[in-house]
Amino acid sequence: MPGAPRFARFTLLMAATAALAAGCASQPPAPSVSAPSAAPAAPSAAAKPQWQRVHLGSGAGYDFPVYANHLLTADLRGIREVVFVQHGLQRNGDDYYAAGAALLQASGRKPEEVLLIAPNFPGTPDAAKHFDNMPVWTVQGWIGGEDAVSGPGAGVSSLQVLDDLLAFVTDKSRFPGVSKVTVAGHSGGAQIVHRYAVLNNVDERVRARGIDLRYVVANPSSYLYFTPDRPVAPDLKRFAPYSTAACADYNKYRYGMQDIVAYAKGADGMTLYQRYMQRQVTYMVGSEDNDPNHRVLDKACGAEAEGPTRLQRGRAYQRYEQFLAKPGQTSRHRAFEVVGVGHDQARMFGSQCGAQAVFGMDPAANAAGAACRAPQL
Repeated sequence: MPGAPRFARFTLLMAATAALAAGCASQPPAPSVSAPSAAPAAPSAAAKPQWQRVHLGSGAGYDFPVYANHLLTADLRGIREVVFVQHGLQRNGDDYYAAGAALLQASGRKPEEVLLIAPNFPGTPDAAKHFDNMPVWTVQGWIGGEDAVSGPGAGVSSLQVLDDLLAFVTDKSRFPGVSKVTVAGHSGGAQIVHRYAVLNNVDERVRARGIDLRYVVANPSSYLYFTPDRPVAPDLKRFAPYSTAACADYNKYRYGMQDIVAYAKGADGMTLYQRYMQRQVTYMVGSEDNDPNHRVLDKACGAEAEGPTRLQRGRAYQRYEQFLAKPGQTSRHRAFEVVGVGHDQARMFGSQCGAQAVFGMDPAANAAGAACRAPQL
């Protein structure tokens, strides 16, 4: 709908906001042990999506649940772009999919050319969703790349799942026309996307095949540091090793490189940093995501070592990347603060920089989206 009036796009953006705002209160979708009988031509944020079972991995492999706007067993040769939207701590992929579908429509993109996928990591409390015969993670284990603890596929890292999903959508025999893939996450979803962007070993191979691979990291509770240095209070503008008396485990993974997950075992921090700076990453943090007592803010001492709020942690991490940079260091990273927005996934992805980063939406056509600015460093 490239010619859609701005009012219509505003309506769709508001539908996306309502879909995500209702996420925590929504009921799980009806169970589906196979793909739906037909793929929707133009997904609606109001329709309750059905999940699909996709088979991933090598050898015997494993099944994994995703929500998508196309039937994954159909002819997908017309797909040009893939967008992953990763759920947060609630593991509510259906809500992220519904909101993403509305934002996709608002972007003016042709839905027949874009594959929207919302992966849904099954957690130990999710029996009611009937994700049967699939790997299951602890409630927060999937966020950092830990291995599944039960089910067929037990032992597979959640980061390996992202590898396998990326391999699925860049398989030229299935998707010969795909030239761009975006992996986006908010809050807990942003944590896994950030760590995946740092740790995966497939990025350069994907881009070498002519596929534009990008990551969008919005409002995570914590970041992965490459060295023992942390921002020094109170202004968080200098860096030095943190006090082990205050937090003995501050440099352990998910916050630092010590005792890293098996998926990245043996990785060297500064080598990862140099590689990561050449990967296409967009950071976003809400200018009002500044509550040190937010109910789902990570308050472990390893996270507190990065700053007291998400806003301050995000700003500090931008300074940290500059702190580590050598003279002449180049970077493919971008960073924005979304003005007037707190811990709100719909308004973050619906913002002018968010809708552009995730869905390629022209900010001029997104008057309803929150404004964005450079980080206040």
